[in-house]
Amino acid sequence: MVETLKVEPLSKGVMEEIGMSWHTDADGSDYIVSDLVQLSEAEAEAYYQAANTLYDMYVEGAQYVIDNQLYYELGIPANLVGLIENSWDRDDWHLYGRFDLAGGLDGQPIKLIEFNADTPTSLFETAIIQWAILKANGMDEARQFNNLHEMLKENFRRLISGDDADFDFACRYNGEKLLFSSISDLPEDERTTRYLQQAAHEAGFFTDFCYLNEAGFSRDEGVFNKDGQLADFWFKLFPWEDIAEQELELTRMLGQSAKQGGTRIINPPYTLLFQSKGMMKILYDLFPNSPYLLPTAFEPLAGVAQVEKKLFGREGANMRILDAGGQLIQQSGGPYDFHKNIYQEWVDFPKDRVGQNYQAGVFYVWEACGLGFRRGGKILDDMSKFVGHVIIEEEPLQLGSPIS
Repeated sequence: MVETLKVEPLSKGVMEEIGMSWHTDADGSDYIVSDLVQLSEAEAEAYYQAANTLYDMYVEGAQYVIDNQLYYELGIPANLVGLIENSWDRDDWHLYGRFDLAGGLDGQPIKLIEFNADTPTSLFETAIIQWAILKANGMDEARQFNNLHEMLKENFRRLISGDDADFDFACRYNGEKLLFSSISDLPEDERTTRYLQQAAHEAGFFTDFCYLNEAGFSRDEGVFNKDGQLADFWFKLFPWEDIAEQELELTRMLGQSAKQGGTRIINPPYTLLFQSKGMMKILYDLFPNSPYLLPTAFEPLAGVAQVEKKLFGREGANMRILDAGGQLIQQSGGPYDFHKNIYQEWVDFPKDRVGQNYQAGVFYVWEACGLGFRRGGKILDDMSKFVGHVIIEEEPLQLGSPIS
């Protein structure tokens, strides 16, 4: 049973003052709930260890895919292969990603659901909002698995310095410019992007922001801001697979500039290998005895309940839950139906007293560094809620009792 603690929510005015305007879902309900998941230090440590182990497995799996040219199996667009291999060979820096995990609470084993490695959402909620909820309720802000903001700053410095994020950055930094871009008229994407820009600025970089349609591109040099200034690094909150499908000429230009050492892109193209849910089939082949992996295949699994997913899909769209006989239990619509399928054994999520499901999201920024939860039904879609957490010291706190 998932134990939660009722707290005073942040007002919508406060959230908007902080910069979060997507606090209310389309049906008028609150996106940020006024509960905190209670977990022990041991449970938080288990999430930390799981994400770190899984990331190492993904790195090994990506090398296996590249060595064996398994791009088609993972649904990788052919026009991105050159960019992927170039960024992998250069060891371009992966800024951040988010593991979605079942289990980890109430004694349930932790299982990988997917890895959002390219354009993960819930960053602002995890780093800022759930911390602000603790602070607003007079709780100890240290009682969260959440050093995401500091880790983002350190990882920005690693763009320049490599493994040593402090001393070497000061020695090697030469005024490199970071440009940040998102699509206009998408407040969540813009706020997430501007939050990352803020973290990069705090890390010591010169930064700028422009919308994607305002950026300029050159085959020889790379990416420019709207004033024509060349960026050394470009963060774009837009999926790589969509760039390959919708922007063929841009994909060619980026490939050419990458070969000539132009602007480096965050997250790098190789993160699309991690993003593809087909990688979970590769991992299961490579690590069949891992306690974190569920049986996964490109064909329906025999004799077990399972989830049919698309290789590329977001927010629970285009999913089908099948019972052990292959009969449909539940499904969701969405825009990703043209992608190939992947089949993963079904696993129950931890539930609270009224039967709502909880999925953990663990951000990985050089190491696991931030935990948050999504709450909803069997399929956690775009109407699922964000739930913060608090680490308890011993026994769960009684609902409604204050933390001292």
